[in-house]
Amino acid sequence: MKKVLYILGEFDDSDADWFVEAGHQIDVPRGTSIIREGEPSDSIFFVTAGSFRVTTGGAGTEVARLGTGEVVGEISYVDHRPPTATVTAVEDGRVLAIPRAVLASRLESDAQFASRFYKAIATFLAERLRRTLLQLAGEVESASDELDLDELHTLSQAGVRFDRILQRLQEV
Repeated sequence: MKKVLYILGEFDDSDADWFVEAGHQIDVPRGTSIIREGEPSDSIFFVTAGSFRVTTGGAGTEVARLGTGEVVGEISYVDHRPPTATVTAVEDGRVLAIPRAVLASRLESDAQFASRFYKAIATFLAERLRRTLLQLAGEVESASDELDLDELHTLSQAGVRFDRILQRLQEV
């Protein structure tokens, strides 16, 4: 599932507006890396258009493909360590970049926003770990992949917020 749904599911509409106001759009030409393995990143990114390849190791082993609605750079933001992967545009794309310093300032000045941000990251990481463990065990995702009504409502609201962000970015 798209990371943005987990992240925006924890936020409210004013937070979504803040992301648009605090960030800036970047057009990313094909072949351009927005995050490089081992190099500090100064932003987290919401992918708003295009397709991106995630690679690791010197050989550039592809571990994932990301599209609209994915968020990258949040783990390095949280643990203050360099990224463990490179994220490169497969086609011309666009991202909403939220500068590290701007996000840090908001997190320090707004405890409720910080609570929502870190809960969103924790929820996403828990889901990622759950899926990874199932894959390692060779299990097919079944009942554990089902959503209850509260989760469905939260993810639906997140989708509406992301659509709102995309619409606001088109107006800029």
